[in-house]
Amino acid sequence: MSTKPAGAQQVDAPSHVEQGEEQRIVGMLTRRLIPFLALIYVVAYIDRSVVGFAKLHMNAAIGLSDAAYGLGAGLFFIGYFLCEVPSNLALERFGARVWFARILFTWGVITMAMSLVEGPRSFYALRFLLGAAEAGLYPGILYFLTKWFPMRHRARIIGLLVLAQPIAGIVTGPIAGMVLSTHGAFGLSNWQILFVLSGLPAVLLCWPTLRLLPESPARAHWLASADRAWIERELLSDHASYALESHRNPLAALKDKRVLLLALLFLPFPLSIYGLSLWLPTIIKAFGVSDSTTGLLSAVPYLFAVVGLYLVPRHSDRQGERYWHIVVVSALAAVTMAASAWAQAPLLQFIFICLTAFSLYSIQAVVWALPGQFLTGASAAVGIATINSLANLGGYLGPYGIGLIKDATGSLSAGLYFLAATLVFAVVITFVVRSALHAPRAP
Repeated sequence: MSTKPAGAQQVDAPSHVEQGEEQRIVGMLTRRLIPFLALIYVVAYIDRSVVGFAKLHMNAAIGLSDAAYGLGAGLFFIGYFLCEVPSNLALERFGARVWFARILFTWGVITMAMSLVEGPRSFYALRFLLGAAEAGLYPGILYFLTKWFPMRHRARIIGLLVLAQPIAGIVTGPIAGMVLSTHGAFGLSNWQILFVLSGLPAVLLCWPTLRLLPESPARAHWLASADRAWIERELLSDHASYALESHRNPLAALKDKRVLLLALLFLPFPLSIYGLSLWLPTIIKAFGVSDSTTGLLSAVPYLFAVVGLYLVPRHSDRQGERYWHIVVVSALAAVTMAASAWAQAPLLQFIFICLTAFSLYSIQAVVWALPGQFLTGASAAVGIATINSLANLGGYLGPYGIGLIKDATGSLSAGLYFLAATLVFAVVITFVVRSALHAPRAP
């Protein structure tokens, strides 16, 4: 007989559904929804992170210091923070198709407008507006998925979605390296062309989003009535099994202690991911390589991230366990991040960065399976948006903090140690979250 660690969730398949039928329905939902949603998120992640490559030429062109770049890169997440909860409420009001298309159009136009920045102020303003425009996409997708997939499949499904992040890194690096190796075109510098090419796909995806994305299982013409009934039955079963809550006033989720604790738990991951990724081209460029080689090498850590996202969420779903996965993988990320700061040889530092990427990206899917254990309906929309908006303030603190540390010390090593320390915090706060989520609730 096997045992599960404390806090584990049992995720047995329901007895009234044949295993093969469940796999067929979940497989169909996955094929129909996830590739398109992941494509949207790939484009989003490219547009928010391409600035790390543009920096290699843009800083000198418009007079940005490292601290000013870090501040501007991080301001994206201030706009994101302020607009994320309102955006998810608007998604509940207008529907996923219309709202996702609106998000795509506005952030695509603003990304292309980044080619017009002339100094720190315009850089700050457009990064802030980009965050405000994109706010709601990722938590909106997470909320959207709660209407389709039973709880026991969500870590794996979210893992497939989060694959968009490293895939975006794999795509962005080589393309950005090639663009930056040119002399520009149409009167624009190479870094300006990079912003235009990055923003255009988001605008072009608006029409396919309106045409292809169904609002809910009830409106998906490709679902048979029996399949719709299965989805509804399984979601109702989750509602009962996990005692899901939908507050009369969805904004009451903002005051839920568990929502705030999950935001604290998630905070170290965007802080470390964006702190590392937005400075990764600078770290690799310091190895003494060309722009094109920098772009190619920057893709390698994201290949490790893809492997992690394939393995870790699936293992968590199979074991029906979340918390020890978060503890172990976060601790591994902390150790390898610190080792990348300690290493002097470029090859060794690069290997530790790759191992860090494996851990940082993979564990996000497991963390995002937790809110669905206690929230549903509009409360889930607000709760997920609150967790994501508060935690993504780390996307501001990470790049800006590293920029300040680099200006003060002349080295990125101290900044990497700072990121490692935040991951140690994630290990500690996981035990607090486990206690809070499994404490008896007052009637």
